[in-house]
Amino acid sequence: MEQTPAVQATRDLVEAHMATIPDFPEPGVLFRDLTPVFANGPAFHALAEAITVPFEGRFDVLAGVEARGFLLAAAASVLRDAGVLPVRKAGKLPRKVLSEEYALEYGTAALEVHEGELPPGTRVLIVDDVLATGGTVGAAARLVERAGWHVAGIAVAVELVDLGGRAKLAEELGDDLEVYSLLQY
Repeated sequence: MEQTPAVQATRDLVEAHMATIPDFPEPGVLFRDLTPVFANGPAFHALAEAITVPFEGRFDVLAGVEARGFLLAAAASVLRDAGVLPVRKAGKLPRKVLSEEYALEYGTAALEVHEGELPPGTRVLIVDDVLATGGTVGAAARLVERAGWHVAGIAVAVELVDLGGRAKLAEELGDDLEVYSLLQY
């Protein structure tokens, strides 16, 4: 997305409210906590709007990845008059599901959506708080495609560039998949 004064103002507002916690969850990690952003109405509104602008007119539904992606997708959906698709951790949805596993540091986890929740071909923008290694949003993208829907793109608030998530997503899902992050560290 083009660098404009409005985009820079949103970045500044979000950064002013974001907390940075050293050595969490383990020594050497600098944790970027968006919780204070969510607690501030103007900052949260600006963030929810900013992550959807690059995809304007190209999505029907926002898929929020559990858990903080739920918050962003719900807020953005209200601003954009779009629906929300919850992408849940395994075992949380009551009806028939589609499931997609992804690698963790020590093992695997899975994400799920209700089968048939959306009409075939629905354009889905995947939303999460942070792009790190790309495992979670990559699994969400594969899940959306397997369900017969179309991934319109991936939007995140923060990208941890050194962890290589964007490159992993391009390798796995193709270079044509648009990934937008408001902030990069």
